[in-house]
Amino acid sequence: MATVAQPTEARRFEHLVLDFLAYLEFERGLSRNTLEAYRSDLFQYGRFLEEREVSAVKAEQADVADFLASLAERSASPATIHRKAACLRSFYRHLRRDGIRDSDPTAALSAPRRGRKLPQVLTRGEVEKLLEQPRGTDPSALRDRALLELMYACGLRASEAISLEVSDVDVEDQVLRARGKGSKERIVPIGHRAVRAVRIYLERGRPGLVRKNGASETHLFVNFRGGSLTRQGLYKIVRRHATSAGLADRMSPHTLRHTFATHLLAGGCDLRSVQEMLGHADVATTQLYTHLSSERLKDVYFRAHPRATVS
Repeated sequence: MATVAQPTEARRFEHLVLDFLAYLEFERGLSRNTLEAYRSDLFQYGRFLEEREVSAVKAEQADVADFLASLAERSASPATIHRKAACLRSFYRHLRRDGIRDSDPTAALSAPRRGRKLPQVLTRGEVEKLLEQPRGTDPSALRDRALLELMYACGLRASEAISLEVSDVDVEDQVLRARGKGSKERIVPIGHRAVRAVRIYLERGRPGLVRKNGASETHLFVNFRGGSLTRQGLYKIVRRHATSAGLADRMSPHTLRHTFATHLLAGGCDLRSVQEMLGHADVATTQLYTHLSSERLKDVYFRAHPRATVS
């Protein structure tokens, strides 16, 4: 006989959902509206499973299929079912990444996938405006300037930025070691301006912040109490400076990563090098950033093609 789900199980499901939503917000930069839709979808799914006395961690493919079928029976539109299926796919991929599940009950879902949207990127002028926002010489301002410069200079994910340790950054050789998905490490060059910002932060900013903690802290970026910076803390820093730069509706922490890749490709960097610096396992993922403007393409064409200009 199945055991009725206990309140602790309901609380665990809510914790899993909130952790997943935090990942979508801070790592992938999804909008508030999308996050709210995903939250609603997942709690609807949770209620469906509760009626079956099954937890999300134990749910099988049949449970997911039955949930989507129940939506169709209630005359939900194809677009709504597609969105909920996409939400569940993403949710269970997240649970597998975190080691909470060994299998994915959505792997065999047949709902068609839609094409990926082009990422939001900033112009060079907008990047300059953003990086000018952390003003002053207090430790927090020096930290914010170093953080933003480094994320743009190296195309770091939010999780990679907060996991950086002091020993991961070599300001003399101008490289850093980033730990990406699956604990894969990669070496990324650091530009001069980012190196300068990090050097100043290490000399004049970080010591004052870490001193408040009263303990040894190895992470590069720390909060005002001297502890390691969290995803939420990083998000607040980015949002605060984006708002002051007039870019609040244009960016998330991941926008700097998108912008890094796009600007490198627009500047002539080859796709394989950008792939390596981003830590992408598949070059097809990196190709998403090859959406250069028509003017840039025309410029490359007329400089490169032997018969494009009048001789």
